[in-house]
Amino acid sequence: MLEIGGIGGLILLVLDIWALVSIIGSNASTGRKVLWSLLVIVLPLLGFIIWLIFGPRGASERSV
Repeated sequence: MLEIGGIGGLILLVLDIWALVSIIGSNASTGRKVLWSLLVIVLPLLGFIIWLIFGPRGASERSV
């Protein structure tokens, strides 16, 4: 099991909070916001990476 502590854990916490604030402030539907938020909360590192690649903001930038 991957264990993150110390400064790595603090960085991950800050990144997850940033992701959650971005999710809540996005134009996505409420259901999508809830699903993305749960993913980031339940799987902090993996959820953040998935959100960073496939999240609402990333999808809109790729389609431009």
